[in-house]
Amino acid sequence: MWVSGFILKRRQFIKYSSLFLASSVIHACNNNVSQAPSSNEMSNGGAKKLDKITFGTNWLAQAEHGGFYQAIATGIYKDYGLDVTIKMGGPQVASGTQLLLGGAVDFFMGQGVDAINAIAEGIPKITVAAIFQKDPQCLIAHPNTGVKTLPDLKGRPIYISAGGSITYWPLLKAQYKFTDAQKRPYNFNPAPFLADKTSAQQGYITSEPLAIEKQGGFKPVVFLLADYDYTAYATTIETKKELVQKNPDLVQRFVDASIKGWYSYLQNPEPGNKLIKKDNPEMTDEQIKYGLQKLKEYGVIVSGDAEKLGIGAMTAERWQSFFDKMVKAGVFKPDTNYKEAFTLQFVNKGLDAYK
Repeated sequence: MWVSGFILKRRQFIKYSSLFLASSVIHACNNNVSQAPSSNEMSNGGAKKLDKITFGTNWLAQAEHGGFYQAIATGIYKDYGLDVTIKMGGPQVASGTQLLLGGAVDFFMGQGVDAINAIAEGIPKITVAAIFQKDPQCLIAHPNTGVKTLPDLKGRPIYISAGGSITYWPLLKAQYKFTDAQKRPYNFNPAPFLADKTSAQQGYITSEPLAIEKQGGFKPVVFLLADYDYTAYATTIETKKELVQKNPDLVQRFVDASIKGWYSYLQNPEPGNKLIKKDNPEMTDEQIKYGLQKLKEYGVIVSGDAEKLGIGAMTAERWQSFFDKMVKAGVFKPDTNYKEAFTLQFVNKGLDAYK
């Protein structure tokens, strides 16, 4: 079943740059669209030709990717002179960074921690927008066990993945005095958590709580880590630095159209949902509805700076604050030039710019 099995397994593969592409493709235009050169060139008939773009996502199609699919379904990308192909993520071999640098994709769905780690490793990619103001990562506990706030989990067994162990877990140790002694290996199976009412486990607010409710027969207690000082940007748009330098107009059009796609999806998701289910037939209406509901409920997309600056907003102050706290937690090296991980050139236009 999708909710109880497949979604839970997806987090096993999302580890920084280890994001994979499946073969399924959704295309921004119909199959009869010609191979398009630059949007500045014109076809013989006088119609504007479209710049072809490939965008890689971090997992199979779902509500968390809805704005990008919406921009295809409603023709927003085409309005911006773009012929966009979405390649879904999934349990394949190549990493997102390899695909980006190798030219297999033009843009990729990234996240803040990986962006800074990439700079430390000398990888020439850059974040140009942050669709998620809050990372959907959460910790999940049993109800009626005395756990009312995140600090209440101190000393209790917590199932954490390898990826979580090197991202938010060090911060939880530094901020809330959690210890490695309480950490248990999380293998993306909720059975150990369900069997132990004193325990907690990691998850995404958009999927695992629903899966646990279905399997366990109860509504779990959920703590969004972004509300407890884990302030990483997520579902970012990243690309090669070379593209930003050589074709900033193309980058701007893709960012603007994607942001408009997200505003459209939040208002009327049905067009995007149809493409999501076409690309990922195992996705259910229930899961899409739940995922979108949680994105709105927790302010994952529209909150903080995005409320005034627009979806995709980023600030230098927040990048610095996140970097500093993660340095103290031992995640980043203090001499990393984190400022090279992002640019504010393409975002923060204000709400009116995307109407």
